[in-house]
Amino acid sequence: MPNSSPPVTTEAAPSEQPVIRWTEAGEERSALWRSERGAPPPKRVVLADDTTTADTAYRLACEGTALLWRGDFHNARQLLQALARRADNVPARKRKKAAQVVPVADAFHQHRLAQSQRARMLGMLLIPFNADHSIPLRRAPDVKTACTEAWGPADAAAGASVASLRELLGITSAHEWRRKGVEIAALGEPPHNRIHPHYGVFSPVRGEYIQLVATAHLPKPPPGQTSLVAFDIGTGTGVLSAVLARRGIRQIVATDQDPRALACARENIAQLGVSEQVQLVQADLFPEGQASLVVCNPPWLPARPSSPIERAVYDEGGRMLQGFLKGLTAHLAPKGEGWLILSNLAEHLGLRSRAELLEAFERNGLRVISRIDAKPQHPKASDAADPLADARSREVTSLWRLAAI
Repeated sequence: MPNSSPPVTTEAAPSEQPVIRWTEAGEERSALWRSERGAPPPKRVVLADDTTTADTAYRLACEGTALLWRGDFHNARQLLQALARRADNVPARKRKKAAQVVPVADAFHQHRLAQSQRARMLGMLLIPFNADHSIPLRRAPDVKTACTEAWGPADAAAGASVASLRELLGITSAHEWRRKGVEIAALGEPPHNRIHPHYGVFSPVRGEYIQLVATAHLPKPPPGQTSLVAFDIGTGTGVLSAVLARRGIRQIVATDQDPRALACARENIAQLGVSEQVQLVQADLFPEGQASLVVCNPPWLPARPSSPIERAVYDEGGRMLQGFLKGLTAHLAPKGEGWLILSNLAEHLGLRSRAELLEAFERNGLRVISRIDAKPQHPKASDAADPLADARSREVTSLWRLAAI
């Protein structure tokens, strides 16, 4: 590893995008720092290249020293894989024993902490970018389109930037999701049944919750009206709005507070040909007015997200769930229904009890009309190596049909 770049302190430009600084060839260098999860620039940076061993890189990364790569791009990917193997080199019997001696909620939090520490360490391998989002490394792929989708158009005035290789791999993976799309059976026959998630917007890979919305019995329109009005709270990719539109609902208002989600939903709604039925509104939870059907698929686990995209799964304190339940009755038309799509994984992890959920319904003036259950089919549900395998094996996703008391 080159020894011409001793660790240096990183500073952020006031009121501007953070800047990462390092020493190279005896000169002070700097570049814009990019981090989707808002991580600060590393305080210590050294150069690394094809001569850097995995053991050296692992030691430095664990100490909090970032490695700015100057070698072959494919060798950087191999080094990242080697770092991941070292991070995951924990005997299975040790993980199993640890899971047996602590309560399941503690096991969950330990798992989240281990994931966070692993991500932080792997995020210490950094890649440089030119102002046009190209990578100035040997055998580097063309990632300009993928980076433009994630970061916006290239700005020559902004200059070079630096991001972790792990973040770049997430960007290129998201680009492939967006390019190929996700086939949704409830939207009809191919090729007109694909949702294209954007970078930073959670992909609808959990098909069971979509199928619940596609098959649950729709409420009747209010007296004097011939058609339903529906609200889709926290629309994300727009998949549930599209499903409701395919079911014949002519007026759907879909909300989200994330501009990226709204842009993603708008594109999906347009390419599926249901723009006349779906109106997109930027709002925190509810739009104005009332609807006969209000659908919400909030984050299922009341825990702190570690990155923006994790907000689709983790919601500290269950803020969105509680906000939905608190405001639902005011936004229900007479004889209207609220459809709450929720996994019971939080119950199996000791993060929320069924009694607490039912009490929240009653406290907010809601009664349960019925509950429709589905068993998840995602890979983690049957992965015995997952430290939360027992809880996942008992997981059930439910559509709760709620009405005002």
